Amino acid sequence: MKLKCVIVDDEPIAQNIVKGFVEDVPDLEVFAICDNAMDALKILQQHTIDILFLDIEMPKISGLSFLKTLNHPPATIITTAYREFALEGYELDVADYLLKPFSFERFLKAVNKVTRSVETPVVEATACKKTYEYFKVDRKNIRIDYDDIIYIEGLSNYVKIHLKDKHFVVYHKLIDLQKLLPKEDFVRIHKSYIVAFDKIKAYGTDYVDVLDTQLSIGNTYKENFMRMLSQRHS
Repeated sequence: MKLKCVIVDDEPIAQNIVKGFVEDVPDLEVFAICDNAMDALKILQQHTIDILFLDIEMPKISGLSFLKTLNHPPATIITTAYREFALEGYELDVADYLLKPFSFERFLKAVNKVTRSVETPVVEATACKKTYEYFKVDRKNIRIDYDDIIYIEGLSNYVKIHLKDKHFVVYHKLIDLQKLLPKEDFVRIHKSYIVAFDKIKAYGTDYVDVLDTQLSIGNTYKENFMRMLSQRHS
């Protein structure tokens, strides 16, 4: 039987990310998605829920304040951009505290904490690999498959995600996006570039060729790039 999950977050893009992660785990199912704690309360009063994915900063009542009102809350995994609430969260006996943006592997680790005491982990990270991400583009959440990404270019607080025949500009810092991407498939070669390994057509000591573009390899990234390239070919 699948574990019923409720996602509580007032940001649509955050809802979609957690929803996508849950749907990629065979033993989990999304039972409901709520924009606020009061809607979640109605669900919890009427149904038995196994896992609650709970944001902190929300309208009317915060996630932690809401959690304090529950006599018998389900296993709760906090999902937030605010590190400073971690101690208070653990004092409320939450299963885990996920700091946005978090990877699929980190998500699985949190879910396995919930299931470890009663059964074997629902899935190993290597057995169910995240293959896509949702990004907010022009007020829509666009799904981009990792396999379609050629390279990513950093533009201050934005990134330009280059696909084969188009690109998307997304409000995201390059360093944060790097944490979401599969480490074995993407590599940072410059302060401004992340490239997909399997899209590299050629490379030299200080450049890589992708599509019809030549990208520079920064001096501080050169050693790591060559090491990872060697590991892939060994």
